[in-house]
Amino acid sequence: MEQALLAKTTGTLVAPPRFGIKVQDGGLLFTAGAETSFSKSIGFRVYDTFAAQSPEHKHLVAVFDSETGALRGLILGETIGAWRTAAINAIAMKYLAPPDAQRLGIIGSGFQARFHLQAALTIRPFVSVKVYSRTTSRRETFAAEMAAKTGRIIEAARSAKEVIDAADVLICATNSSTPIFEPAWLRPRMHINTIGPKTRKAHEISPLVAQKSQLIVTDSLAQVDSFPEGYFISDGHDRDRMVELSDIVAGKHVGRSSPTDITLFCSVGLAGTEVVLANEALRLSI
Repeated sequence: MEQALLAKTTGTLVAPPRFGIKVQDGGLLFTAGAETSFSKSIGFRVYDTFAAQSPEHKHLVAVFDSETGALRGLILGETIGAWRTAAINAIAMKYLAPPDAQRLGIIGSGFQARFHLQAALTIRPFVSVKVYSRTTSRRETFAAEMAAKTGRIIEAARSAKEVIDAADVLICATNSSTPIFEPAWLRPRMHINTIGPKTRKAHEISPLVAQKSQLIVTDSLAQVDSFPEGYFISDGHDRDRMVELSDIVAGKHVGRSSPTDITLFCSVGLAGTEVVLANEALRLSI
């Protein structure tokens, strides 16, 4: 994923905003893209938005050779998307979090949170991890399962504020349509990753979090500007301050400029990266 971000700055990652088609009861969402340098891959990811859930509902990634058009393979399931998102968020953490960050906080205990915790632990040797979600049993189960999986001590917190009070780095991985914490709880030096909803009418963090942040970063400005319902900070100064993660990785833009900065990464999904990752998975499976 770091290679793909670098490819974006050289123009060899093709990353248009996602698009969809709708019928009466649902539709399909497509993310298409290509990387023509190191992976030489082109393809798309598609998943449905129908309300009914069953084993027949699948995410599909199709990968083709970008030079010949030959089909390299198909991958079914949500795992590629989760890996991709977690990896890009971990790269954001690598470049934006304080170098001496030791305490990780997570709000959310679902599918995405599991992948993001594992990715974060490959980037930084966090000595403590706290997790909070609204349901006591879910957060306690998450803490126990992920402690066994990672070999780290993971504590279930009693509130979102308890997590934030103990965190140098905060991962927000919920499906909440209303802010999950008070911006006043944030402290200097913190880094925040937000993964959940971020539209004008439904957002897991308040726009005031962006106002409090000295640096606001995203993986795709094109995607930020393509939300049909509007991005949660699409109007005004804070949108104008947004920087692309690829430019920070490539050294074209300064990341954290002061030890006391609050930094914010807004994950929206960079097209083409799931194709790059699926291509690598197919290569390793041979």
